[in-house]
Amino acid sequence: MKKQVVIIGLGRFGYSLAEALFSMGHQVLAIDTDEKKVQNIAAHITHAVQADATDESVLRKLGVTNFDVAVVGIGSGIQHSVLCTILLKKLGVKYVIARAENELHGSILEKIGADKVIYIEHEMAAKIAHQLNFPEAADYVSVAPSYGVAKLVGIPRFVGVSLGDLGFSQRTKGGAVALLLRREKEVIVTPDPSEIVAHGDTLIVSGNDDEIERLLARPVVTRKEEKERKD
Repeated sequence: MKKQVVIIGLGRFGYSLAEALFSMGHQVLAIDTDEKKVQNIAAHITHAVQADATDESVLRKLGVTNFDVAVVGIGSGIQHSVLCTILLKKLGVKYVIARAENELHGSILEKIGADKVIYIEHEMAAKIAHQLNFPEAADYVSVAPSYGVAKLVGIPRFVGVSLGDLGFSQRTKGGAVALLLRREKEVIVTPDPSEIVAHGDTLIVSGNDDEIERLLARPVVTRKEEKERKD
């Protein structure tokens, strides 16, 4: 379902988020006090306005109460971020996401009613760490301590090898599970271990970080090859 989203603050985070949401078909209103930033993004989203989002009358005039989601992406000045969040909740915006600079800032935002608090620097640092840990993964999302979901795209040595021989399974404790395999327009949910990986396939896998790292690092040996070696 497409939403109406207002984004306050056009730093790198706010600007990128506004463009991404608009490209997905959402209606996006961006607000910033910097005229140049507003002009730069105006042609790439639904509407952009140069205004002070810490002024309640301005927010009312812009009709933020009609929006499904508000994102407070102000990157500098905790006072402005907090005031803006308070006003959005006061005006009845259903869901407010606020960016925090640190733990104290985040704690304040939670106490004044922010529905979700995000720590961009923390999340980016964690993402970079995982990219270094899993260089072959196109993307990685941590879902619990030492456990995550990885997106594997076009790994040459996987082509022509079954998921079972690669070490992935449908269900396992502490190991790596192949959740989904996308092949062109076809999507296979929980693919069978006998499924052979083809060129261009995308794999979504989950598991313990150590197990995913081990599977990505080890040489590919099929069961047939392993049997021949033993013989």
